[in-house]
Amino acid sequence: MKILKHPFFYLSVLIASVIYSAQRLQLPLPDWIYFYVNDFLCMPIVLSLSLAILRCIKKTENLYVPLAVALGLTTYFAIYFEWFMPQVNARYTADVIDVALYFVGGFLFFSLQKRLF
Repeated sequence: MKILKHPFFYLSVLIASVIYSAQRLQLPLPDWIYFYVNDFLCMPIVLSLSLAILRCIKKTENLYVPLAVALGLTTYFAIYFEWFMPQVNARYTADVIDVALYFVGGFLFFSLQKRLF
């Protein structure tokens, strides 16, 4: 479970949690932080957790997320949160920048996973 102990993972979760808490508490932060940072961090966090769970189930540290899986999961998140949810819940808004940030975060995770984890 070295993934869940890595500083990159901790820092990502900490930043995302602080931003989420700040939003809930209505603390003033720049709009770009509220609107974009968590979208960028989403896929590295989700893919890291997914890889940690898979490694735990398979009982090996030698598994990595293939590019097709990273792209598939990122595409799912983009469609679900940027197309579907805005149609059924007014809290969500469709934003092409969010989609791009999901993919940038997904590619960042994919490119760094073997070096970090």
